[in-house]
Amino acid sequence: MFTVRPAQAPDQIAIRQLIRASRLNPMGLNWANFLVAESDEGLFIGCGQIKTHQDGTRELASIAVIPAWRGRHVAATLIHELLRQSPRPLYLMCGSRLIPFYQKFGFQELTPPTPIPKPFRFFRRLVTLISRFSPGSDYLAVMRAED
Repeated sequence: MFTVRPAQAPDQIAIRQLIRASRLNPMGLNWANFLVAESDEGLFIGCGQIKTHQDGTRELASIAVIPAWRGRHVAATLIHELLRQSPRPLYLMCGSRLIPFYQKFGFQELTPPTPIPKPFRFFRRLVTLISRFSPGSDYLAVMRAED
């Protein structure tokens, strides 16, 4: 069993370590935006945040769970709680292999001609450029959830 709670200042180090270990974007990690999951023993096991960009768009971001707790609905619980607390529209960026996972929470991929909000355009272009030099079929998807 585990619980979800708002992050506190002492959680900063664990959040940063998990985000880096999960190879997620380490920019914009303001602990006050996070929810954390902890085991019944009080161990940090996962996190996620709603990040607000300068233009006001909100992003579901930094969803990560320690390997020993994956497959136990920790990420889904964090996402449900973050969605409950956040107004729509809400955006996210993820590898294309995760599109079906996020569709379960009401997110739909933004495809042309649907415009992508400015905060996501630069990062998507950068990742697209980098991916040209590494083989694989995964791409960076931008998704949105409406009311």
